[in-house]
Amino acid sequence: MQKRKLQFMMFSIGACGYGLIEVLWRGYTHWSMLGAGGICFMIFGSISEKLKKASLLVKGIAGSAAVTAVEFVFGIVFNIILKKNVWDYSKMPLNIGGQICPLYSFLWMLLSLVCIPFASRVKKRLQKSV
Repeated sequence: MQKRKLQFMMFSIGACGYGLIEVLWRGYTHWSMLGAGGICFMIFGSISEKLKKASLLVKGIAGSAAVTAVEFVFGIVFNIILKKNVWDYSKMPLNIGGQICPLYSFLWMLLSLVCIPFASRVKKRLQKSV
């Protein structure tokens, strides 16, 4: 039960945090991005544990790969299958199906450099209190 509570709290923090980042960056968000943000923050917590001895740059690259993968899956589901048109990178260079592109993968790496250490601290603090 404690593990589920920890996961729920990590997911919730990521969902709220990413929703806020999206509103600040684009001026709006879509509810599906709360799910993506929650999943990514949980992954950031895992990256900090599994790559404990790795450099922050390696963790940032792993974070970028994870966020890009989550973004691709959410893009396929919400943009292509459900036709919600949450985002469209089709005008960006080297995009894949308008769902992911190198520029945003780089931005996810920069965000990961901040969020992975933060997720690690939050997870440790939550583990003490749960």
